Amino acid sequence: MNNEILLKHLRNVPDFPIPGIQFKDVSTLYKNSKCLRIMVNELYDLYKDKGITKVVGIESRGFVVGAALAYKLGAGFVMARKPGKLPAETRKESYMKEYGKDTIEIHTDAIEEKDVVLLHDDLLATGGSMLAAYNLVKQFNPKQTYINFIIELTIEGLNGRAVFPHDVDITTLIKI
Repeated sequence: MNNEILLKHLRNVPDFPIPGIQFKDVSTLYKNSKCLRIMVNELYDLYKDKGITKVVGIESRGFVVGAALAYKLGAGFVMARKPGKLPAETRKESYMKEYGKDTIEIHTDAIEEKDVVLLHDDLLATGGSMLAAYNLVKQFNPKQTYINFIIELTIEGLNGRAVFPHDVDITTLIKI
């Protein structure tokens, strides 16, 4: 899709969170009402006929567009959070990232087998956090699971798509 307006408003932050990383800052897309509408409307067009009943947003940038999209789709919104942030009983999945180990959690009553789930986050780089979220959601045995990102980095050596099973439907709005 690579919408030119989204690309124009995306901010690049060098050496964040560690030296050598070129961080793609989506906050500039969120604060711009036109960009926010474009993202939500393009995602709605992609998923309006898929029967989505739950949108899972990955902490924390996945909450912004994920919640807006869930509202527009008439679906529920589920937060996938870091440990200790959710107040009730949770299921959890740990994963390795480039600078350490992390864990993601979802409430045990968040997803049912009848649900069609869309997992949403801002960026696909190595795929580690989304793969953990995907594996966590699969524990609930939903009818169908889709994955979406705003940005996909196609830089050599990352290849985040490769970590997912080949039959997983993954979409992105911007490829860089």
